[in-house]
Amino acid sequence: MLYWLMKEIDADTALDLQIIATGMHLFEEFGNTYQQIEKDGFSIDKKVDISLLSDSKLAISKSMGIGITECSKAFADLRPDLLVVLGDRFEIFSAVSAAMIAKIPVAHLHGGEATEGAFDEYIRHSITKMSHLHFAATDEYRNRIIQLGECPSRVFNVGGLGIDNINKLQLLSKSDFVNIINFELGQKNILVTFHPVTLENSTSGTQFQALLDSISELKNTKIIFTKANSDTDGRIINSMIDNYVAKHNNTIAFASMGQLNYLSALQFMDAVVGNSSSGLLEAPSFKIATIDIGDRQKGRIKADSVISCLPTKESIDSAFDKSYSEDFQNIVDNTKNLYGDGGSSKMVVKVIKNFDLNGILKKTFYDL
Repeated sequence: MLYWLMKEIDADTALDLQIIATGMHLFEEFGNTYQQIEKDGFSIDKKVDISLLSDSKLAISKSMGIGITECSKAFADLRPDLLVVLGDRFEIFSAVSAAMIAKIPVAHLHGGEATEGAFDEYIRHSITKMSHLHFAATDEYRNRIIQLGECPSRVFNVGGLGIDNINKLQLLSKSDFVNIINFELGQKNILVTFHPVTLENSTSGTQFQALLDSISELKNTKIIFTKANSDTDGRIINSMIDNYVAKHNNTIAFASMGQLNYLSALQFMDAVVGNSSSGLLEAPSFKIATIDIGDRQKGRIKADSVISCLPTKESIDSAFDKSYSEDFQNIVDNTKNLYGDGGSSKMVVKVIKNFDLNGILKKTFYDL
């Protein structure tokens, strides 16, 4: 999602782009996606390994601690004037915590959102309070950041960054996409991404099995899985994906598809299924259905093309039936993406380029 923002910064002679890659970017298990950053023409200034060797609670807490230490070292070497971060991952919390102690101002993208089923909810709002410039994706999210005490003159609604990718990337044709992923599409096609619901205890396996049981009954359907992230119990889901794909020749799985392949895939899907934010932020732009399962994305703004359902086979079955109904397809065809029309990257660069950073570290709580 940061590609076009990085391109805009890199192209501006008044700005100097520095890149720190960390977390899942550096692990083969999650696709070694730092290589895509380099392939896109960027130089990575620091690679911060936070040791994501396990997804247990203890291991993630340890990785967060390592992240603070290693990001502190990186900041001491790079001496940035401003740290730009996106989202609500625990790796980003570590980086922002280190920046706070180093007295480096922070610009936060996609704050103010709600995900009531995941500890990302706590992390996101904590990052907001440690940040100094805020770039929200909707007016509702902008208002929520202000509700958290942030000064309105520092909070900007720029829309969703992912829309820039959709508008600007030269997406693949169907034949090129099929050749690249080496997988034939079918009469019906769905893309499945399911992440752990981290504020629930040990539900990943049960909920994902309900999804597998449901999709096993779909007829004439090809299924593309993208694997879970490094959150607690993510590896349980990934193991289940591997086992399922090994037994079903109408499926394929990827640790990471990359932005181009992923967005190209959405052109040819009937639905995005699971609990990924992409089903809310990007899928509506392609006029396809989203089946949003469980509470992971509860609280986020959702387009009319999104069907929310319980993490049970019966509820998921009903969601599939609804998604293919003629009435719902008419709704999908007329769906508008609620996260804007694009141009976010240029708006963000304009603000960070012109905002006076002198004295920005001291914040007054803004009372409503």
